[in-house]
Amino acid sequence: MIAYLDLPSGISGDMMLGCLIDCGWPVERLRRTIERLRLGTDQWAVRVEPVLKGALRAMQVTVLVEEGREQRGLADVRGIIEAGDLPSQVKERAAAVFTRLANAEAKVHGTTPEQIHFHEVGALDAIVDIVGSVAGLHELGVERLYASAVPLGEGWAQTQHGQVPLPAPATLELLAGVQAPTRPAPGLGELVTPTGAALLAEVATFEQPAMNLHRIGMGAGQRDTPWPNVARMWFGQEQTHGALVQIETNIDDMNPQFYSAVCAKLFEAGALDVWLAPIQMKKGRPGVMLSVLAPTSAEVATADLLLRETTTLGVRVHLLHHRHEAAREFATVNTAWGPVQCKIKRLGREPIGATPEYDDCLRLAEAAGVPLRVVYDQAAAACQALLADSLGRTE
Repeated sequence: MIAYLDLPSGISGDMMLGCLIDCGWPVERLRRTIERLRLGTDQWAVRVEPVLKGALRAMQVTVLVEEGREQRGLADVRGIIEAGDLPSQVKERAAAVFTRLANAEAKVHGTTPEQIHFHEVGALDAIVDIVGSVAGLHELGVERLYASAVPLGEGWAQTQHGQVPLPAPATLELLAGVQAPTRPAPGLGELVTPTGAALLAEVATFEQPAMNLHRIGMGAGQRDTPWPNVARMWFGQEQTHGALVQIETNIDDMNPQFYSAVCAKLFEAGALDVWLAPIQMKKGRPGVMLSVLAPTSAEVATADLLLRETTTLGVRVHLLHHRHEAAREFATVNTAWGPVQCKIKRLGREPIGATPEYDDCLRLAEAAGVPLRVVYDQAAAACQALLADSLGRTE
């Protein structure tokens, strides 16, 4: 399952929660998630209700917290999350979101993340929004979250540090840290909160995937605006027909003699192409980047083979939605030493190239005891003659 965040009016933590609940995550699961953080039920409450934003129905989530509590720093928040009775993936990702938020606030205010207190976003509000959003994505089975460009509005906001320009400085830092695409907002005001930006920066990839839609969740913002103040989350399955994966790993501690055997096994496992590139790794050590292009159906087998057959501790996987390919067909040309297969490259019906098969030329050269270059050159000339003849027939 994947999800795509369509952000016509920005994003905040409660808008994210609204999307998740509207798409089928029970509100009682949200409340149970926060209860497992052992914050005390007297300190917080969650209200959920359907509302109209313009002509659109959306789910509005309001987080109510008791005022006057002490401020919490990053270590405090991480301690609360770590002590919670939650899946490890949820705790790790939620803590990572808070770390991003603290780093951005620290840069803006010229201090360190350890000295930041989450007063601007409200520590309890942010805990409910962030932990709840991460848990909701996890329980709905969202393996990848994508997001649209982010609309950023102008204006000013009043904070404990005085007035600050919008977008909020921490929001800009968070988005800049992941080179997020932005676009003009539909109007004035804060459309992307620091909490929303931190969630996007940690969890989302900024692109629109090809997908089969299953359902849509609508989350409402707290403000009433001249336009529908909503975020939309599209849920569905990623279209993988014809899709490929590029799997990469950096290695600096393996005997170079082993690469040939590993590459051969990768092709046997279904790889379409395998290549090695010299790189320089940390501490100036020379290394090799081993890259594999494979169908998505061969991803698991290919990754497992790399982990088993090399010294790497991990691999990177990039999804490639498609590639452009020239058509190819095969013919046979004759040489003085025997037949050689010729690969003809076509664009549409037009033949645009022809090359002899290297392995055929090598086999004939070894059998006849003649230089490989001599056999290859004659086969290449025969291929070019075949290409010219094909071009003549298509004109």
